[in-house]
Amino acid sequence: MNHQATGEVLSLSIEDAGDGLSPEVFRDLFRNHPAGVAIITADDGSGPVALTASSVSSVSAEPPLLMFSLSDQSSASSVIRESETLVVHLLGVGELPLARLGSTSGVDRFASSTEWTRLPSGEPLFHSAKAWIRARIIHSVTAGTSTIVIVHALESGANGGHEHDRDGRPLVYHNRTWHALSDRSLAE
Repeated sequence: MNHQATGEVLSLSIEDAGDGLSPEVFRDLFRNHPAGVAIITADDGSGPVALTASSVSSVSAEPPLLMFSLSDQSSASSVIRESETLVVHLLGVGELPLARLGSTSGVDRFASSTEWTRLPSGEPLFHSAKAWIRARIIHSVTAGTSTIVIVHALESGANGGHEHDRDGRPLVYHNRTWHALSDRSLAE
């Protein structure tokens, strides 16, 4: 779907920038930069898709905007790019199985063993996520082998997460591993 009705689709090219960091060095730098974990779901009419993302961040509170990046290598990317709306599920430690599901290639992420439904507006929703945001895609930017997607938050909900995760500890991805933040991780 071309999102020109609400935002312009741009393409970034760095042809004249000269030599840059190697992909290996760049990946190593960001492996050591921790990030929160989310799972993004969408359905463009061809069936539901999901992927795990550690690139979700807020952009603006007024209007409520957030962004994330999609790798062109992900099988879910094309469906997400073609969807008008999607759901960003913010994950806590109790949702580690869901994060793993969204990051595993070649599996049915919507098998009967996974608890999910559709919102009244049609987007796939995983019940175990501690919080979710339904959003409309307003802008996409092709950047290298990825697409940066900016979305407008339309509604949200909290599912509470798992019983054993009542403290709300966030799930964090750092150096190719899942982590839980706790009081012991305070830097003060």
